[in-house]
Amino acid sequence: MDLGSKTNQLLSKIATNDKHGENSPYFDGWKAYDNNPFHPSKNPNGVIQMGLAENQLCFDLIEEWIKNNPKASICTLEGVHKFRDIANFQDYHGLPEFRNALANFMSKVRGGNVRFDPNRIVMSGGATGANEVIMFCLADPGDAFLVPTPYYPAFLRDLCWRTGLQLIPVECDSSNNFKITREALEKAYNKAKEDNINVKGLIITNPSNPLGTTLDRETLKSLITFINENNIHLVCDEIYAATVFSSPSYVSVSELIQEMDQPCKKDLIHIIYSLSKDMGFPGFRVGIVYSFNDEVVNCGRKMSSFGLVSSQTQHMLASMLSDDSFVDKFLAESKKRLAKRHNIFSKVLEEVNITKFPSNAGLFCWMNLKSLLKEQTFEAEMMLWHMIINEVKLNVSPGSSFNCSEPGWFRVCFANMDDETVEVALTRIRTFIGKETKKPEMQVKSWQRNLQLSFSSIRRFVHETIMSPHMMSPHSPIPQSPLVKAT
Repeated sequence: MDLGSKTNQLLSKIATNDKHGENSPYFDGWKAYDNNPFHPSKNPNGVIQMGLAENQLCFDLIEEWIKNNPKASICTLEGVHKFRDIANFQDYHGLPEFRNALANFMSKVRGGNVRFDPNRIVMSGGATGANEVIMFCLADPGDAFLVPTPYYPAFLRDLCWRTGLQLIPVECDSSNNFKITREALEKAYNKAKEDNINVKGLIITNPSNPLGTTLDRETLKSLITFINENNIHLVCDEIYAATVFSSPSYVSVSELIQEMDQPCKKDLIHIIYSLSKDMGFPGFRVGIVYSFNDEVVNCGRKMSSFGLVSSQTQHMLASMLSDDSFVDKFLAESKKRLAKRHNIFSKVLEEVNITKFPSNAGLFCWMNLKSLLKEQTFEAEMMLWHMIINEVKLNVSPGSSFNCSEPGWFRVCFANMDDETVEVALTRIRTFIGKETKKPEMQVKSWQRNLQLSFSSIRRFVHETIMSPHMMSPHSPIPQSPLVKAT
């Protein structure tokens, strides 16, 4: 018995199970970046991080506000008089002024079409913590949640790792633009019942990660009707709500339950929100559960004691989000800059005849590289991904890691870098696509034969390459481990 096995015998099953999902290509790409990060002068041939959905486009506005509002921080001469009150505050409910400001901000993000009750806000450590809290509140180990594909890879970690839950994919594909249909929901739900699996709910992301699209009213109404008829929960992950940069406009589930003619079981509906994407604050770890169910609010608040937002963060953000003038300016400018960056990426992809899924939200594009696959298989997708990571030096995320039902889709993030890095990334894309599409027929056939490698062989090769002795282990002490980032 090796040392690792002996050590695992001393640890819990929760700590040592494989539900974290860290061994997927999604996280492997982050490890490749951490081992060889791009820098314009120090490491110009390094890997560019395009696998992390961060929003850095409006940091200048945030920095300007902080300079102009020194009282918002207890670490300045102007704000230190509040130090004792803020340092001692530990109420699970959170600072009243913070919850009020956050409720108002959520309303503004949704166009003022719905108002949120501050007393229904349950805080947690980022959306990761909020997702886990809501699962602990709604389900028991062995229970399941339906989730439409493609979906966020780290849902396995957030929803299942420590809760013991399982996810049941609802298969969606490009034939109808990945629309979530009633037929697909019923098929997945009925199959689970046949397998004696207790389905407790449906979880969706709106706007979608990775598609970058928003759900229309009719689809949302259909989902609400479905969960009402089956008496199961609906969890709506709305953490990208303020990243909508073009039409159609965003519709929150909170609006729909006000509009529906038929009775709606509001106590089955819950919203996950955070400031990681909309404001670009993943490091602040601000996540919330907003539930229309009184019992969930009460239970969630008790559970949130394991992952509260620091009182210092609450204090500063309460001041920032209460500044209506700033918030209005920020939301408008963020929308404008996201649209501009999205258009830049879209035009380059068009130049090299690469299509992408039509999107109007998010911090990424859902890129279609099927034309570069010589076989429409996930084995071929893995080979292409390996080439992009190791030769092109771009960390993009393969569709298979999002549980996509079709090979050839890749998520590429565009809002987590400056303009200069964008130009380098786009140049690499142009060069790579141009080279691949101009390969002689014999080279193409040779490459096609190589793609006959078994999936297990490719995964082993990728794993051995990326996880070489020179590569950081996911268990190594890393100051900013990619395995705990909000994505």
